Amino acid sequence: MKTSLLIVPATAVFAVGVLALVSLASSRESAANDLAERGRIERGRYLVHHVSLCIDCHSPRGEQGRFIEEKHLTGSELGFKPTVAMPWMPVAPKIAGLPEGYTSESMVHFLMTGERPNGRPGVLPPMPPYRLERADAEAMTAYLRSLK
Repeated sequence: MKTSLLIVPATAVFAVGVLALVSLASSRESAANDLAERGRIERGRYLVHHVSLCIDCHSPRGEQGRFIEEKHLTGSELGFKPTVAMPWMPVAPKIAGLPEGYTSESMVHFLMTGERPNGRPGVLPPMPPYRLERADAEAMTAYLRSLK
């Protein structure tokens, strides 16, 4: 019985080693990016639910006045009205997954300036005209975009 030796040139071994290192580095970079994105989304969740309180107007409530958990940020009629005549938005739109007509960048711009994607400035009460810093606007946008 004959046995044959496979002779591999050193350059091929070196190339395979380099590819393995590049792949490992790419994996680590991807994992670090995933971790950073998860952190940004979690910060956005905190800002949306506990700082900006978007949930209060943009989430429907049941008969007992409690939020309907599976409908967070899906839009809702407001349960209150102004006490004096003023421009007013009686419905808070769906913002889970980003509002209709918004891209991630236009949402960040809106949260930083109050300007809508169609170029119209401002918002109607009771929506406050946020002037967030870019990092916070990006975090809130990442969270909203992550919702179905």
